[in-house]
Amino acid sequence: MNVLILGIGNVMFSDEGVGVHLCRLVEQKYAFSSDEHTITFVDGGTLAERLIPIIAEYDYLVVLDCVDARDAEIGDVYFFDFENVPSSITWQGSVHEVEMLQTLSMMDLLGDRPPTKIVGIIPEVVDITTLKMTPAVLKGSEVMEATLLKHLSELGFSYQQIKSLDIQSVADGSCLEER
Repeated sequence: MNVLILGIGNVMFSDEGVGVHLCRLVEQKYAFSSDEHTITFVDGGTLAERLIPIIAEYDYLVVLDCVDARDAEIGDVYFFDFENVPSSITWQGSVHEVEMLQTLSMMDLLGDRPPTKIVGIIPEVVDITTLKMTPAVLKGSEVMEATLLKHLSELGFSYQQIKSLDIQSVADGSCLEER
């Protein structure tokens, strides 16, 4: 099985970039292995429907992103199957969330969407340009990381930490990386 870990978000707006930062963190911090599966990490930014050809190449998708939910606190983490989105999830936290929801729904219409899990966090709405994430989301990102690692283990991946790294360090360097 070819597994795609897809980080979604705008790295220029604080908590909004947590999905991208977490994707990069996990890719850099851990080495993964499996006798039967492969894993790929992709920074999807805010590309939404332009990601369809990439997503369609994979057998399984895990999306790391911000979500919104009724009666939730900043930093709360949700893990769910796209087939069974909890009724409390409203997808109203940012424009890209709606676009990603629409992208996955369009893929359903074409029969191209692989089985999809979402690891989402409630962001603080930050409307200034900054790479600094809020304390609640920094703490919640640790829960997101643990949730993702547990799920990857359940899929049959083993991993070991190869680097000591935190998500804010990844965020601070996000605009300095060569692509």
